[in-house]
Amino acid sequence: MVIVALDVGQARIGVATSDESELLASPHSVIRRRSTATALEAVARVAREAGAGLVVVGLPISFDGRLHGQAQSVRAFAEQLRRRLAVPLTYADETLSTVRAEEQLRAAGVRPERIRERIDAAAAAVILQEFLNERRRARAAAEPSIYPAPTEAGDDAAGR
Repeated sequence: MVIVALDVGQARIGVATSDESELLASPHSVIRRRSTATALEAVARVAREAGAGLVVVGLPISFDGRLHGQAQSVRAFAEQLRRRLAVPLTYADETLSTVRAEEQLRAAGVRPERIRERIDAAAAAVILQEFLNERRRARAAAEPSIYPAPTEAGDDAAGR
């Protein structure tokens, strides 16, 4: 399933998409936020055009674990967006996603003057990649192992 992720800011919204197999997140675009109504419509359009089965919104959770001003603003936007989508919407922690995105862009050799125009979509890709990785880990943990557990410490599956 294709998943769309958002890094919602006051001026811009970074957008990233996953591949169908949910392995790789890629920067998609940046939506300029001239008004909330036009931004909501633009995001809903991207989700439809991408064939998204889920939308993930990065939520800036502070280091004390609380949702402060920006997080409240993001939630308000996301809840308005939820009403316009035909697919589920969920949240993911976006803590330090912009910092990691900037590090990745610099490591990839992107010129400093070009980083600003790419940072929002790159941050959305960081949020989405972490979401995909966590989703895979959760699925793997939920699947039963094909190997029997040892019966005592040091025993192997054959009981030796």
